[in-house]
Amino acid sequence: MTHNFDLVIIGGGILGTSISYFLGFLNKTKKIAVIEQAHSVAFHTSGRNTGKVHAPYLYNPEKKKMFAKAAFHGYEMWEEYSKLKSVPFKKDGVIEVSLDEKGNKVLEKYLKWGKQNGLEDIDIKLMDKNELKKIEPEIKCESALYVYKDGSTDYSKFTDALMQDSKNNGINFLLDTKVTNIKKIDGRWKITLNNEHVIFANFIINAAGGEAVDIAHKLDVGETFTDVHFRGEYWRAPKEYNSLTKTSVYSVPEYPDYPFLDPHWIIRVDGSCEIGPNAVPVFSPYGYNKTENIKEFIPKMLEMLKSGARKAIFDKQFQELAINEIQSSMSKSAMISRVKRFLPKIDVEKITEKGTAGIRSSVINNEGKFVPDVILEGDTMSFHILNYNSPGATGALPFSAYVVDHLNRQGMFESENSDARCGPWKFSNIIEKLAL
Repeated sequence: MTHNFDLVIIGGGILGTSISYFLGFLNKTKKIAVIEQAHSVAFHTSGRNTGKVHAPYLYNPEKKKMFAKAAFHGYEMWEEYSKLKSVPFKKDGVIEVSLDEKGNKVLEKYLKWGKQNGLEDIDIKLMDKNELKKIEPEIKCESALYVYKDGSTDYSKFTDALMQDSKNNGINFLLDTKVTNIKKIDGRWKITLNNEHVIFANFIINAAGGEAVDIAHKLDVGETFTDVHFRGEYWRAPKEYNSLTKTSVYSVPEYPDYPFLDPHWIIRVDGSCEIGPNAVPVFSPYGYNKTENIKEFIPKMLEMLKSGARKAIFDKQFQELAINEIQSSMSKSAMISRVKRFLPKIDVEKITEKGTAGIRSSVINNEGKFVPDVILEGDTMSFHILNYNSPGATGALPFSAYVVDHLNRQGMFESENSDARCGPWKFSNIIEKLAL
């Protein structure tokens, strides 16, 4: 059966679903669909993260300006939406620790960034180790940045709620549906689904996460970019460790220009604790297991060798870091020992259960450098959101409003009512805040 749509969103993660949420309120007569290949929204990266609502202290206000701004306003929007939809939301804060003099300087920089990005004195505080010891006696460090305006939630539940609101506004969700081909025919997109069904669309928004770059390339967009995939793994701590600290603890990343994170001590919204994630290089946005990675190894390597990514993969420092991450995947003690540096009380032998792994896709430009910010590429019939990473979930609501407003202003996909009320928010008020 053939269906005609004014707009199709490819990707039912938290970003694609958030975009559909605003489009549903602003376009009451247009036919819009979200296509998601999994059986539920937020099945992959959006539902496989730490569940943190990040305060914007980690983000350079020049290099990650949009991410920082979206995270700042996203916090208050998720808090408000959680009350409306009874989704768990806990303002529990986070502590970033430094283990040496070099790290102390980084925390000073983070403090400055946080305030530049909108945090106030009551939201963030730099402490020496003695001051922190009075609050968190089990943490060992040289200094710490206590960020009070940081929270925990369940982004899968948020995305489900957004989907229901979108459906109520007439948005179609095509789940268990994979885009297998896209062609431009007579000024419209002919989209083949599951190698079987066909739909037509006047405009496409590509919010496909780990497959966003591949889809953009099929539409001859963003051809100078390549993506590299990293699997983030977790270990679950036993219940006896649930009161080890009052809040989650991160350590200063040693190599911030690369997407390798030192594993954190995470307290989830339900009170359970985990260690993770690492960043193991894999060859597919769905490379959770060996079978998928073996299948995609050769085509992915050929793609990378033909692009700017070859400069990254032949870089000695990148290779050393990648090997360390692979070791952390193969050895439980190698991964947990990173957290033991600031939480020495943890006993590796007591941690026996693995958590849910998720995959992050980072974009490399033709110079072989990892791109730090989101990439927005578009033409008259499509718009592509590439490199949408952390704090992507935190900023998904305001960033999605920004995307919808951008499309409207550029005349790419004009909304019927750009001043509509979208649930608890007036759309124009969200845009005004992002412009400040």
